[in-house]
Amino acid sequence: MTEQIILKLPFQPPLQHMLAKAIDAIPEGEEWSYEPKWDGFRALIFFDGEQIYLQSRDLKPLGRYFPELEASLRDALPTPMILDGEIVIATDHGLDFDALQMRIHPAASRVKMLSEQTPSSFVAFDLLATGDADLRELPFSERRERLLASLKGIEAPIQITPETRDRDLAQDWFERFEGAGLDGVIAKRREEPYRAGRRDWLKIKHLRTVDCVVGGFRWNRGLEGDSVGSLLLGLYDADGVFHHVGHTSSFKAAEKRELVSFLAPYVTDDGEEGFGRGRTPGEPSRWTGARDMAWVRLRPELVCEVTFDYLQGPYRFRHAATFRRWRTDKPPTSCTFDQIATTPPYELQQIFGA
Repeated sequence: MTEQIILKLPFQPPLQHMLAKAIDAIPEGEEWSYEPKWDGFRALIFFDGEQIYLQSRDLKPLGRYFPELEASLRDALPTPMILDGEIVIATDHGLDFDALQMRIHPAASRVKMLSEQTPSSFVAFDLLATGDADLRELPFSERRERLLASLKGIEAPIQITPETRDRDLAQDWFERFEGAGLDGVIAKRREEPYRAGRRDWLKIKHLRTVDCVVGGFRWNRGLEGDSVGSLLLGLYDADGVFHHVGHTSSFKAAEKRELVSFLAPYVTDDGEEGFGRGRTPGEPSRWTGARDMAWVRLRPELVCEVTFDYLQGPYRFRHAATFRRWRTDKPPTSCTFDQIATTPPYELQQIFGA
C-alpha cells in the first residue's frame, strides 16, 4: 500500500514515470537530446522544503532503503522541487547494481549498515516542479534549463546527468561509458512535455550475443506436460564447471508446444549431468519467495544462440535472454564465459565532465 504523505507541492505522489521504449540505434535529427542511460533504480524525489519523499517506478516509497540519500537530499536541495532521476551506487569499478538490490531488505539494521558501506547517489535528469510551479507541460528543453539553474553548484552525492544534441557524441558515450557500468543512451524529443506513464522516450541498450547450453526447462504454468515455459541456460567457467546463467522464454505458443517433443530425448534424472557443481536453477532467494521454481533436467548437449543485455555479478543475466537460433554446429564445451567480451574500464567521475 502506498504511503500516505501530504506535501506542499503542486501535485502529490504517487506519479507514474515517463518511460522509454527500446530501439536498435540512436535516432538522428535536430529534435533530439541525448543522455547516458544510468543503471540504477528509477526514482522521483518530492521535496517541499521540509519533508522529502522518494518514490519508486512501481509507485512505492523508497526512502527507508536509502536513509543516507534522504538526508543528503534534504540538506542539499535549495528549494521545494520534484525531480526525476536514478538512484545509483558508485564504486571504484563503476556502478554496482547488485549492491543496489541488496538495499531492498526488510531489516532496518541491515539497510543502515549497507548505507554506510556502500552509500548511494542520485543522478537527476528532469525537473517536474519547482516552488508552486508545475513544469510538466513545458518542453523538455526548458525543463532541462530549469534543472541546471535549480541545481547549480550542487555537489555529490547529487549529480545532474550530462546531455547533448550531438548524435556522434551520444554514440561515443554509448561505447565509452559502458566501461563504467552505464546501460546505453536515452533519446528525448526536445519539445515534448512530461507524459507520465507514456513510453515516448527512446532507449538504446547494449546487447550481446552468446552461445549457451540448454541445461533444463520449466513447464508453462498450468500447461505442464503440454507446453514449455522457458529454457534454462548455462555456461562453463575456466575450470569446466557448468553454471546456470539465466533463461529464455521468447517463443510463440505453438513453438512452446513443439519444444515438448523436441526436448524429450534429452530429459535425464542423472544429477551428475549438467547443473550441479556450479550455480543451479531454483536456488532460493528473497526474490523468488515461495514460488514454484521446479525444473526439468536435460543432458547438456543442446546449444542455442541468445541475446542478452547485461551480465550481473559473475554468473547470471540481468534479464531474460532472447532466443535467436539453435547452434547444432557448436559443441557444448565451447560455451564458456570467455565468449563475453569485457569492456575497457572507464572512470565514473569523468562522465560528469563529459
